[in-house]
Amino acid sequence: MIDGVKVRPLKPIHDERGYLMEMIRSDWPEFAKFGQVYITIAYPDVVKGWHYHKVQTDNFIIVKGTAKVVCYDNRQGSKTKGDVNEFFPGERNPMLIQIPPLVVHGFKAVGGESAYVVNAPTELYRYEKPDEFRIPYDSPEIPYNWDVKMG
Repeated sequence: MIDGVKVRPLKPIHDERGYLMEMIRSDWPEFAKFGQVYITIAYPDVVKGWHYHKVQTDNFIIVKGTAKVVCYDNRQGSKTKGDVNEFFPGERNPMLIQIPPLVVHGFKAVGGESAYVVNAPTELYRYEKPDEFRIPYDSPEIPYNWDVKMG
C-alpha cells in the first residue's frame, strides 16, 4: 500500500426499507477535517485522471456503479515512491479510499455503466487558484496502462 493511502471497508446497514451506509465520520481515524462534499460521474471507459493536490486529502466513495481507482506515488523521498495501487470499489464492494496530498490518482468506470463518485475532501475548492494539478492519463512518466487487463 502506498504510504498514506488508507482504505476502510464500509458496511451498509440493510433492512426491509433499503439501506444506510456511513461514508466518513469525524470519530474515524481517517477523518482530518472537512472542506466540502461533491459528486462526480465517470462515464464508462473514460479515464478521469491523472491529477494530484498539494494540500488536499481526498476521501473517495463510489455510491453507484463500479470504478477502478488507481494511485501512483510520485513523492520525492517517499518510502513507497514508484508504487501503484489499484482498487475496485463500488456498490458491491463499498469502501472509503483516502488519498493524501501529492499522491497522483485517477479513476475509470468499469462494468459497462457510469460510476458515481462522492468525494469529501479536506479543503474547499478555490475557483481562483485550484489545488489541482493534472497529468495526461497516458503519461509515460507513470507506469500504468488504463486498458482492461484480461486473464
